[in-house]
Amino acid sequence: MAKKENRVMVVLACQECKRRNYNTSKNRQHTSERLEIKKYCRFCRCHRPHRETR
Repeated sequence: MAKKENRVMVVLACQECKRRNYNTSKNRQHTSERLEIKKYCRFCRCHRPHRETR
């Protein structure tokens, strides 16, 4: 029997310029809400919060 996939690919977008900069994965079982991480945005040229898009 195949194992159910818990990790899914998500896309992170900058909160300031709304550009999609990063791809990452998250565990759907442990983190059901949207992921938010402070990462570097090359368009804004500084660290900004990036949030998961749908």
